[in-house]
Amino acid sequence: MPSQRSIRQAESLAEAKLGGIPVRREQMAAVANIYRAASAVRQHLENSVLRGSDLTWTGFVVLWVVWVWGESETRHVAEEAGISKGTLTGVARTLESRGLLRRTGHPSDGRLVLLGLTDDGEAFMREVFPAFNEEEAFVTSRLSDAECRGLADGLRRVVQQVEEEGEERRRTLLNGAAPTPRRSGRRARG
Repeated sequence: MPSQRSIRQAESLAEAKLGGIPVRREQMAAVANIYRAASAVRQHLENSVLRGSDLTWTGFVVLWVVWVWGESETRHVAEEAGISKGTLTGVARTLESRGLLRRTGHPSDGRLVLLGLTDDGEAFMREVFPAFNEEEAFVTSRLSDAECRGLADGLRRVVQQVEEEGEERRRTLLNGAAPTPRRSGRRARG
């Protein structure tokens, strides 16, 4: 379902709200549209190809990571999927209960857990990924192949900037202090 508010309306409202505040508007628009595009694509894929498989975006990403990288430690799967280890635990249990994923102990370190696809998980990804890729083609159909390559390259450079220099930037912004722990959003009980 299309949003009630268009991208152009949002950009116009932001411009009016910012007025004379000195900000880097092109960079603001780039980051805002990365977020908007990611949200729109995720919602479309969850409500189309993944819905038929009774799979969430996060569940699909975990399966994808393990499918591509092979059997991996949970910490690496969580990192590649962009989720916390706690979130991965729940997702992995669900995928395991569906017979798509297996959890095994690490052969040399009993504290670690490895995730791997089952034969059913492998067959599932071989079946679902082509349909997923068709939707990737759908959501990018207004771009030429060259524009898709350019977009992918530009986004890759954004990721590299954060991966290679983000930690130093955070330390600078926090004057060398460690970041405060994340909160769940709930207020502390009094």
